[in-house]
Formats: sequence, structure tokens, C-alpha cells
Amino acid sequence: MSKEVIIIGASGHGKVIADIIKKSGDVLIGFLDDDLSKFGCMGVIADCVKYKDKYFVIGIGSNPIRKRIAEAYSDLKYYTAIHPSADIADDVAIGEGTVIMAKAVINTSSEIGRHCIINTGAVIEHDNMIGDYVHISPNATSCGTVKIGNSTHIGAGAVIKNNITIANDIVLGCGSVVVDNITETGTYIGVPARKSIS
Repeated sequence: MSKEVIIIGASGHGKVIADIIKKSGDVLIGFLDDDLSKFGCMGVIADCVKYKDKYFVIGIGSNPIRKRIAEAYSDLKYYTAIHPSADIADDVAIGEGTVIMAKAVINTSSEIGRHCIINTGAVIEHDNMIGDYVHISPNATSCGTVKIGNSTHIGAGAVIKNNITIANDIVLGCGSVVVDNITETGTYIGVPARKSIS
């Protein structure tokens, strides 16, 4: 039976999720956003309490904002949005509220946390452990047996070598290459990735 889904956040990311919902055969009810002028917006975010019988997905790219909303409204029913073109191994565990976009690949024995974004064309290889509120940007690659901590943002086109651990709350720049564990919070850029001091 199809699910009726409301998206929290009516910007570009939310519109991409709307397309996933429709392609998955579920029903998009509309958007909630504190900017009521946005397309398809039927109320502010706090109005979610009026729709407890519906499913929700947070369509906001910012990890801290996504986390704040999920914690503030933890009693909602959260929808996991998976694009039909994503290639996901049968034994992959995916947390509630996570969004997996077109052409993403998630290989065997991996675990994806709650309210994550696995963006277009991202590759998550075997035995990865992805924490909650993580954003893996388009065309990023996480090789085998990688662990990525909560609320970490992996930039577009970044590559993480196999057997790497990345701590919580890290920002990895676009196109960066991680060849050593990252244990200290901060922003990392370059090839190989180094902590930015600016």
C-alpha cells in the first residue's frame, strides 16, 4: 500500500526527494517550510504535529538543521526515500528518514544511519558504517570497511580509502582524498586531505 508523505523543507533538496517519492509509487501530500512563499508549501514546520497520521522526510541538506528537526519531532513517522535506480545490496541496513538518491550504490554488509543523505551517484562500498545525520555528496566514494561518524559531511567527488575511520562532525571538501584516519573535528581539504587552518 502506498504511503502518504510530507516533506519538511521546500527548497531544491526537498524537490529532489519529491521526485523520489513519486517514482517510488508513494503519494506526496506537500511541503512544510517556515518560508511560506516556497512552491508547494502548505504550512510551517511546526504544523507537522497536525499530520501525525502521515509519513515525514526532512528535505534539508544541512546536517545540523536536519538533526535539530528530527530531535524536536522525534515522535513522527519517518519515511525512508530510496530512488528506484539506486543499487543496494540485500543485507544493507538503512535508518529511518534517510534519503538515497538516483544511481547511488551501497554494497554488502554496510549500515546507514538515521536521517542521512546518500546523494546522486555516491558509492558506499562493502562493510561501511555510516553514522546518523551524515551527508555523502554526489559522486563521492567511500571504499571498503570505512566508518564515518555522526553529522559528517563528505563533499562532492571526495574519495575515502579503504579501512579509514572518520570522526563525528567532520567536513570533507569537494574532491578531497582521505588516506589516513580523521580523529580531530574540523574541515579537511586536498589530496591527500589535511585539516584546513583558515
